[in-house]
Amino acid sequence: MEKSYISLSVAIKALQEEGYTEDFNLCDAGIENKSKKQIHKATDLEVVKFYRFEGMTNPDDNTILYVIETSQGEKGLLVDAYGAYSGNVPKELIEKLRIT
Repeated sequence: MEKSYISLSVAIKALQEEGYTEDFNLCDAGIENKSKKQIHKATDLEVVKFYRFEGMTNPDDNTILYVIETSQGEKGLLVDAYGAYSGNVPKELIEKLRIT
């Protein structure tokens, strides 16, 4: 994995070429893999790496790209607005995705 990318789209393309092809989304129960109709809890996944991106026109428009591997061997990406943990996302998952 490269240490940095010039844009979110470039990062996604490069990481997909490295095998991170699953598309993960935050949901009330954890992280969902829609294509496989599976939900993973925080204990079932590892954040391998993350990348931050700032919006071109608004520095407050931040996005984080998480590179994730699950205990079932799935490799994929989760795109999330920085700091936008809303809804009923489990506390354990918020802790796992916390950037320090």
